[in-house]
Amino acid sequence: MKIISSETHFDFMGKIKITLAISGLMILVGLTSIVMSGGLKYGIDFSGGTLVQLQFKTPPNIEEIRGGLKSIGLGESTIQEFGTKRDILIRVQRSEEKLEAVGSKIRNSLGKKFNKQDITVERVEMVGPKVGSDLREKALLSILYAVIGIVIYISWRFELRYAAAAIIALVHDVWVTMGAFSLFDKEFTLVIVAAFLTIIGYSLNDTIVVFDRIRENLRRKGKNTLAQTINISINQTLSRTLLTSGTTLLVVLSLFFFGGEIIHDFSFALLVGVLVGTYSSIFIASVFLVFLDSRRRA
Repeated sequence: MKIISSETHFDFMGKIKITLAISGLMILVGLTSIVMSGGLKYGIDFSGGTLVQLQFKTPPNIEEIRGGLKSIGLGESTIQEFGTKRDILIRVQRSEEKLEAVGSKIRNSLGKKFNKQDITVERVEMVGPKVGSDLREKALLSILYAVIGIVIYISWRFELRYAAAAIIALVHDVWVTMGAFSLFDKEFTLVIVAAFLTIIGYSLNDTIVVFDRIRENLRRKGKNTLAQTINISINQTLSRTLLTSGTTLLVVLSLFFFGGEIIHDFSFALLVGVLVGTYSSIFIASVFLVFLDSRRRA
């Protein structure tokens, strides 16, 4: 099945300066946002603390909730709506009490401001600071191991320069997605790490398809330069790339709009990652492949 002809002649490599400028701007804006925000906004998985989800019979006032928590010393907790205006998330930095006791204590303190019978404790989660630190370390290691595995695989299947170009494209995708998380004030959790690993796998698959066609075309004798061969290869695989990305986006958009609050951030990461991954497999990986090849010949 093809949505466009394989005989197209789009000059992708002729847009190198424009695409590099766009990528540089996206990464710069993202990094600036991360720095200005004091780093990524870690969820309870990484930062540690206690999370309590409450459901009210009628939408409560956030400031009244904060006032009700002052009596137990939790007035400075992070309080936000979760999904609906009746569902409230309360994040507490530290708590030495048992899970059940934390939920009951918060419910009792809010009973002075609201009808206690109208408040339901949906869930209580607790992560210690040491556990959070360990989870952060393991999350970073999981991404590092994935990258090392990719370098070994592509170096074995293709050449080292292909592996280097693919890794640059993957780093580009991760930085842009992280920047988007900071710009939209999204939490970075273990679930998001899983989304990042999914993005890496998806982007790599797209890149390998293009690289495979480039290698096939290079084996054929001709007078085309590497840049011209890459242009031909991308045009030949463009229909497959757009078809795969389009169908994946339909699923991700469904999750984003109809999947509910629990997987909203996960689907947001996939949405950004699929778009950026498709873009980088066409432009970034190929551009750096030409650059690395020219350095090798110099």
